Amino acid sequence: MHPELAADLGRLPELLEETRQRALAFLGGLDGRPVLPQAAASGAGPGRPARLAAAGGGSPTGGGSPTGGGSPAGGGLPAGGGLPAALAEFAERWEPRLSASAGPRYFGFVTGGATPAALAGDWLTAAVDQNSNSSLDPAGQHLERETVGWLRELFGLSEAHHGTFVSGATMSNTVGLAIAREWLGERLGVDVAEDGVGALGPVRVLSGGAHSSVAKALSVLGLGRTALRPVPLLPGREAVDAAALERALAESGGPCVVVANAGTVNTVDFDDLRAIAELRERYGFWLHVDAAFGAFAALSPEHAELVAGLDLADSVCVDLHKWLNVPYDSAVQFTRRPDLQARVFRNSAAYLGPLGEHPDLVHLTPENSHRLRALAAWFTLRAYGRSGHREIVERNIAGARALGEAVERIDGLRLLAPVRLNVVCFTLAADPTAERLAALAAGLAEEAFVTPTHYAGLPALRAAFSNWRTTEADVRRTAAALAQAVRNLP
Repeated sequence: MHPELAADLGRLPELLEETRQRALAFLGGLDGRPVLPQAAASGAGPGRPARLAAAGGGSPTGGGSPTGGGSPAGGGLPAGGGLPAALAEFAERWEPRLSASAGPRYFGFVTGGATPAALAGDWLTAAVDQNSNSSLDPAGQHLERETVGWLRELFGLSEAHHGTFVSGATMSNTVGLAIAREWLGERLGVDVAEDGVGALGPVRVLSGGAHSSVAKALSVLGLGRTALRPVPLLPGREAVDAAALERALAESGGPCVVVANAGTVNTVDFDDLRAIAELRERYGFWLHVDAAFGAFAALSPEHAELVAGLDLADSVCVDLHKWLNVPYDSAVQFTRRPDLQARVFRNSAAYLGPLGEHPDLVHLTPENSHRLRALAAWFTLRAYGRSGHREIVERNIAGARALGEAVERIDGLRLLAPVRLNVVCFTLAADPTAERLAALAAGLAEEAFVTPTHYAGLPALRAAFSNWRTTEADVRRTAAALAQAVRNLP
């Protein structure tokens, strides 16, 4: 064994304890840490500004410069030095540049955090290092299927839906649309998985306001981005006009795919899933629902009606590293047609075992290497159940409403849409250029992180609430920082 590997193995309890202490220091410093450090925003090189070190970036064991072959920024591959050297260099060069994305005022990208149970589950995922793809080594696969069953219950889906863990919403949408592609072939009497997408001919994918990952998925699947045909929205909404959708279906001249939205990016608007499902009875399309974070409305009795009809979908995307608050990366894909899913993704190799009546996970996603992502979700669901996750959802919704009300009171800001669930979309009341909004976001960045968008023809900002730590105090702190940032604009 290499001497540094042997040394690290011999000191493993001590080194893991140092790692634990470093993680605790980082998490304990979230409240005082800049949400988006200037070093990260500017792409600054190595160095350790005192302000960042004071915000929780210090080594809990007093580590200093890397030893044993550490490299400066931009240098070549280090000579080594073992885990102590790696920990020291990480503390010196990288930890100060990391955002507080695990914390309560990181409102970008609908990013959740990691609940204590999810964090424990993720640590154990790395420790046990399971290959959860095959029934030849089945424990991880069985745990994933149990977790999928709990998630199905959480979102109000019936047992007709079968689920598989994937890396994120983009991959979940890709898998769902790959199954839809195979269904189109089934309707037309061709086998796309065997003969290729050219056997289908032109394909139409209809949606009121599909997420950008849908177009990306269509590109990956060979259907092409231009297959996505926008359907008019309801006035002043991001929800599809069902009458316009019916007209588009009547003109389609053959089987097609409809992508419905359960929670849009800018305003968390919802298509009428039941109305769309009724259209399917007449026009016979595949219904894919992108419910990346909107599916979690099912946990709140006040908002569950927004996802009424979700179970009627042929495939569903839900992103778990958003509102379930499990670490990146994690999502789930549900479908009523696991047979078509296995036809697309089956992987024939003697060492993988047979396909079988209940296909192993290796036959259900693009990934042959399938990390036991389910363990973090299993832990947080087992620890907090429906009631715990409902409380997170409802607290985040209340926080978004409170920030929306604060935006309406701040002189110089304009709320662009009602706060329907957990996203606040706003702009400057005067001269709302992209440059001025970028300056506003930068002026806010140490206290809270928001992301740019466009809505109703205007550059805008959006604050998305999904972190389990966010409280009323964080909303007040964000509102005060936002008001100050507006005043500081030239």
